Amino acid sequence: MSEEFDPLKLENQLCFPLYACAREITKAYKPFLDPLHLTYTQYIVMMVLWEHKCISVRDLGSKLHLDSGTLTPMLKKMEQNGLLIRRRSEEDERIVMLDLTEKGIALHEEALKVPQQMAGCVPMTEEEAQQLYVLLYKLLESM
Repeated sequence: MSEEFDPLKLENQLCFPLYACAREITKAYKPFLDPLHLTYTQYIVMMVLWEHKCISVRDLGSKLHLDSGTLTPMLKKMEQNGLLIRRRSEEDERIVMLDLTEKGIALHEEALKVPQQMAGCVPMTEEEAQQLYVLLYKLLESM
């Protein structure tokens, strides 16, 4: 006799392993980010800033899938820590722009080792990691 599919069984949920893996990956970053005095969320903010140099809070939120309620207090703290400057756009004062400080720019060099350190924490081949990357972005872009 075959068991009937239970849609509320945890093991039948796609969302649970995604959630649990995200938490575990974020936790694995901690020992590498602590010396940089960054949380994981601050780290991904810095990655966007290192790439774009200057970006609006709205565009940052869009790239990171974070709302302003999450970003605003974190960006304020990052500004207090000297990593970035928040300023009003000259074209539209309703828009808050973010610029890296010299300290924020300098942190890039220290952060260069983090991806390689993390690669040692994920027991996947490069091909498996690439497949997962493609699938996750396909899912993310469709939502």
